Amino acid sequence: MAKKNVNEMSFLDHLEELRWHLIKSVSAVTITATIAFLAKGFIFDVLIFGPSKASFITYELLCKASKYLGMESFCFTKLPFEIQSRTMSGQFSAHIWTAITAGFVIAFPYVLYQLWKFISPGLHENERKHSRGFIIISSLLFFIGVLFGYYVICPLSINFLGTYQVSDQVHNDFDLSSYIGLIRSSVLASGLVFELPIIIYFLTKVGLVTPQFLRKYRKYALILVLVISAIITPPDIASQVIVAIPILILYEASIFISRIVIRNQKRREKKHA
Repeated sequence: MAKKNVNEMSFLDHLEELRWHLIKSVSAVTITATIAFLAKGFIFDVLIFGPSKASFITYELLCKASKYLGMESFCFTKLPFEIQSRTMSGQFSAHIWTAITAGFVIAFPYVLYQLWKFISPGLHENERKHSRGFIIISSLLFFIGVLFGYYVICPLSINFLGTYQVSDQVHNDFDLSSYIGLIRSSVLASGLVFELPIIIYFLTKVGLVTPQFLRKYRKYALILVLVISAIITPPDIASQVIVAIPILILYEASIFISRIVIRNQKRREKKHA
């Protein structure tokens, strides 16, 4: 049976098409989550609990940098806190949700591919041609964001919150779900924030954003970036600046991308005039 043209598809046909793309995406996440579930030792001992150890590469680099600057604020042999599970199902629940998160991160390119398969029939041929790198670029930005969240935001947050004390009489014993929640939110939030150039690209394509608009509201964007940095990092200036810098670079890159999109649109309009 021949496949229907996208313009001939009814609303129910579109829903059926979307349903199959969602099923394929969920299946991919389930498969990769199962693999992550079975790789419990590596996922937890190496990845999840890595930033809680003084030997973590970020701490070593920060220690060397602080020594070079005449300080030793990031040099320590052990972080002063313990991680505990205070509920009967705490460790099992943590195992399940961590596996699902890892499955989503690993399967992200395939999920994007299914999204692209769903929306691409509604695009013009030249739009599909100029958007072929969507999956590769989006996945690359997402993974860079994930790595930035894991190697920068997580250790900065864990170091600050793990060593912060209101009194010497209070000892830090963090619940497992709280610790993993910090790792998960930092990694996923960073990965999604790094998708900013892709979001700006599509907003420019549909006419909701222009380079002039982005330049005009740059100062407000700076404030928003600082707010986002304050949300996903501990409340110290150094950490917020470290996180804000790449986001500002992404914003400037988004202005450049928006300008290219507008320029290409004007060229096509002149060609068809």
